[in-house]
Amino acid sequence: MELKNDTVKTEFFLLGFSDHPELQSVLFAVFFSIYSVTLMGNLGMVLLIIISSHLHIPMYFFLCILSFIDTCYSSVIAPKLLVDLVSNKETISYNGCAAQLYFFCSLVDTESFLLAAMAYDRYIAICNPLLYTVIMSKRICCQLVIGAFLGGTMSSIIHTINTFHLSFCSKEINHFFCDISPLFSLSCTDTYKHDIVLVIFASLVEAICLLTVLLSYFHIIAAILKTDSPEGRRKGFSTCASHLTVVTIYHGTLIFIYLRPSTDHSLDMDKVTSVFYTLIIPMLNPLIYSLRNKDVKNAFRKVISPKLLS
Repeated sequence: MELKNDTVKTEFFLLGFSDHPELQSVLFAVFFSIYSVTLMGNLGMVLLIIISSHLHIPMYFFLCILSFIDTCYSSVIAPKLLVDLVSNKETISYNGCAAQLYFFCSLVDTESFLLAAMAYDRYIAICNPLLYTVIMSKRICCQLVIGAFLGGTMSSIIHTINTFHLSFCSKEINHFFCDISPLFSLSCTDTYKHDIVLVIFASLVEAICLLTVLLSYFHIIAAILKTDSPEGRRKGFSTCASHLTVVTIYHGTLIFIYLRPSTDHSLDMDKVTSVFYTLIIPMLNPLIYSLRNKDVKNAFRKVISPKLLS
């Protein structure tokens, strides 16, 4: 990638939350706590799924990958943010900024594709239970995960090149990490064409993922409603509730930030919203899945109980 603009090739200044210096220590404590819970929750979920043999089915394979992605994309943002909150040097190199944007966009879009794959998995499990193990074989599951990573990587390359081909007039990024909107606001030139590229590819990813989710759940709900047993309907809806909750929160936040008209953007509002989906959502995901999932809770008890007895 050719990085343009000779005037800003050394570093950017991340303004972050510097407009509230009296809250720096409080914000550090809050974000450090959130990041710590995120790491423990997601890495704990990965470890639990790996060591619990009865969780070695496609549903939990995808959940394991989701927890890994949440750990990674939160780690792209949180450590730098925490360092900036306790230091006076809130800078990031030009290439470092490009790398942060690339990895962040890649992991976010990968998670979008993965959530779509998880919806397809639930569709097969509920609508074709007798063929579930045949259709969702290890090979197919691995191909879906690899496809999610490839889709996220390609989308991120486009967004990163599109953003860093702008000419920047300022080094001050009014944000706590290198995101697309605050970087666009530094441009010396008209960003209309770049906005179009952003909206087209962001909309394409959202359309593919949301259409997959909506079609899957349309068939899932139809199948559940045909079930005569109230207990069967309750179990069917309970199986999908956690995933549907995560999808709604995740895509709702992304649409709010990236698919609004540029005239409606408020960088201060984007900062608050970005905290939600970069730090809080990765923390909530393992909690949502574990609190509503008997298999996960039982696996956790089996791992913990021998240690408590000993």
